[in-house]
Parts: sequence; structure tokens; C-alpha cells
Amino acid sequence: MVQIKRAYEPASKTDGARFLVERLWPRGIKKEALPLDDWLKDVAPSTELRQWFHHDPAKWQQFRKRYSRELDENPGPWERLLSRARRGRVTLVYSSHDEEHNNAAALKEFLEQKMKPSSRHKAA
Repeated sequence: MVQIKRAYEPASKTDGARFLVERLWPRGIKKEALPLDDWLKDVAPSTELRQWFHHDPAKWQQFRKRYSRELDENPGPWERLLSRARRGRVTLVYSSHDEEHNNAAALKEFLEQKMKPSSRHKAA
């Protein structure tokens, strides 16, 4: 199971393994104050894509397509997440204020597609 949670929300026992999926550290949070299993910078959208999107809901559909293409071109970083999600709960931690239009939501959707038995691109 994959879920998403803002970095500014408290961690809970139901989070499972927690992974920060941002290239930049969340503003105003000390590193020791954010419980994480790992910080996966390489699974986040490229700097160029992130800057182009700029959390504009009007660009959401195109962002998701471009981000999926980036992920497909570099499976190493997300294969670990996929493997972990197949074994138990994974929480993708993000810092955006927009809870619907953010890279963690797009990544969650991407991973859930890969977990479907009909997915052509199964990962380890």
C-alpha cells in the first residue's frame, strides 16, 4: 500500500516506511525532526520539470505524463519503493501545500499502476 503525507504532519505508527520524495529539504523542518527511512532525491521530478510545473493545477495532466516518462527512463530510484510497497505500507512524504497536485500524488499513482498484475513494466 502506498500513501502520501505532508512533511509538516506528524508521523504515526500507521505510516509504515517513510520516504521523502523531494529534491529539496522541506522549509522550516530540521532534519532530526522529520522521521524518515530515507530521502529519495532521485525519485523526485527533475529540477526543470519541477520549475516548469510550479504547482500549477492547469499543468497537472501534462506534469503527470512528463514525470511518468522521467520515471520510466530511470527505474532504479523507484524500484526500491515498489518492492517495499509490495511488502507493506509505504508513505511518500512531500512538502507541497497542494495536497492533490504534487509529485508525491503523481508518484503514488505511478507506483500503484506498476503494482497492478497487468502492468507490462514489473519491477523487482
